[in-house]
Amino acid sequence: MKYGLFFILFCVLISSCTINKNVMFKTDTDYEFDTLDDTTTTNFLISPNDEILFRLFSNEGARLIEMTAGITEGVQNRAILPSFTYTVQPDGMLELPEVGFVMLAGMTIQEAQLHLEELYAEFYKRPFAQLQIVNNRAIVFSGEGGNARVVPLQNQNMTLIEVLAMAGGVAQRGNASKVKLIRRYDDKPYDVFMMDLSTIEGIQHANMIVQANDVIYVEPVPEIAREILQDISPIVTIISNLALIYAIFRSNL
Repeated sequence: MKYGLFFILFCVLISSCTINKNVMFKTDTDYEFDTLDDTTTTNFLISPNDEILFRLFSNEGARLIEMTAGITEGVQNRAILPSFTYTVQPDGMLELPEVGFVMLAGMTIQEAQLHLEELYAEFYKRPFAQLQIVNNRAIVFSGEGGNARVVPLQNQNMTLIEVLAMAGGVAQRGNASKVKLIRRYDDKPYDVFMMDLSTIEGIQHANMIVQANDVIYVEPVPEIAREILQDISPIVTIISNLALIYAIFRSNL
């Protein structure tokens, strides 16, 4: 009877164990992380499903300068294409007035602007293109287990350290030596990069350019002692109550 009771309590303890249950995106000890290179550390790239604010000016943007300066009289032959938001299709194409479908995915903002200026040169005199992506965001787990923040990428070419700072930095429980960046793609498997930001040498990784929909995960340090105590506290309470009941029962015999 006594051993049966202990066996039941042991099973309950194991089934209710919460140690490290809030650790996400686990990888095996021999997992091969992707290698950082020039394509992953520099320049923001346009991706499918990006929402792009597009504006076009003629005469190399002279009208834009005059509007900014408050000059509106005497402006002639400087066509302006109204600004609208356009969505990059899953295949990377963007449909724009007059030029139709244009492949922009994989280009930097600067490359896309120059490409559009070349296309619109057929319709406008010395066109000047402006692009701005308005829906970029990254997800940051700062090291408190499952707690996360969605961080808008307000500027192009925001670095990993900037995005972490906007999310409040590495949490007290976070392990700065184990920072994972998970980069998802629409047309191929995800990449996983592991970075050590606990030393000054890690600054080279902290300058990595964050892309839209990246997941930054700071691995939390396991709080084994606290979680064990948290798990066994209900069991200890049950055992104490059973012992008290047993003692009262024995005293009444």
